Amino acid sequence: MNDDTRTFPRRTVLRGAAAGSALPLLPAAAHARPAGVSTPAPSPGSVLLRWLGTAGWRIDTGGRTVLFDPYLTRFRTGLFEASFDPATPLAKTDARLAREYAGNPELILVSHSHWDHVADVPHLARTTGARVLGTETTYHLLVALGVDPGQISVVKGGEVLDFGQGLVVEVVASLHSRNKRHSYFAPGTLCGPPAAVPATISDLPEGDTLAFQVTAGSEGPTLFLMGASDFDQRAAEGLRPDAAMVAVPSSSATHRYVPRLLRALGGPEVVVPVHWDNFETPLREPVRADPTMDLAGLIGQVHRESPGTRVVVPDYRTVYGADLRPRR
Repeated sequence: MNDDTRTFPRRTVLRGAAAGSALPLLPAAAHARPAGVSTPAPSPGSVLLRWLGTAGWRIDTGGRTVLFDPYLTRFRTGLFEASFDPATPLAKTDARLAREYAGNPELILVSHSHWDHVADVPHLARTTGARVLGTETTYHLLVALGVDPGQISVVKGGEVLDFGQGLVVEVVASLHSRNKRHSYFAPGTLCGPPAAVPATISDLPEGDTLAFQVTAGSEGPTLFLMGASDFDQRAAEGLRPDAAMVAVPSSSATHRYVPRLLRALGGPEVVVPVHWDNFETPLREPVRADPTMDLAGLIGQVHRESPGTRVVVPDYRTVYGADLRPRR
């Protein structure tokens, strides 16, 4: 049997998981917190998770906050209107929105340096003092945008970093998504400061891509976080997270993306599709799907390849517990 097509046994790390079931988008009246209400402060030892749209997540564990790819101040580039403009100016961060959704982070993890992953990071780093983990390119861009270089830890993949009290971050070398032409927007890396302060979205090159595996406290789940829909199979092999936040692809350019990823990760108990939304609509509005992303197709592949995996389709308003079930 081909290893990529075998199925995986169900694990029981996340309590109460239902095998093979998909959780649909939740209406606001069901489990969601009302718009404009911040994520509740967790009690010591608890874990709360909130999708920030695109690839972004807020993880609250034991009174500490970790952010991954927080893109909060969304702005129009024409990407979803067939009039994409690479010269779109970078928008100023909405400080009130940042406080509401990001809280007071201790740690910010950045997968790569495209605008829909890093645009709000300079403001968040400057105003909260959070430590930022990212590539050398991310480092140079953030310093150019006014972040104290002492706040930034450059990582490449392979690092396993202990932040105390059970909070551990493993950095995983990864790859950026590919479009139908087997290419992507704004490739390139920086090994020194940019020639000028970044002012447009095209001034933010990808700069290599990382994934992160976060252990959310001594009793919390282990979460695999992706910022793009491709991965380094050998780097991800054997990670075995409890839950994987999997970016939805826009093309089939990456060979057997879902089967190979699930195989490498050992069939996580929960898969949460991300980066399938229209990320130019406000976070306070309901989720709008990006029509180029095959969300249903990814869910179907997960069920076929790993029947014991539960799929949770997130929305912007719902706060989830450690088991990736809505927190009522």
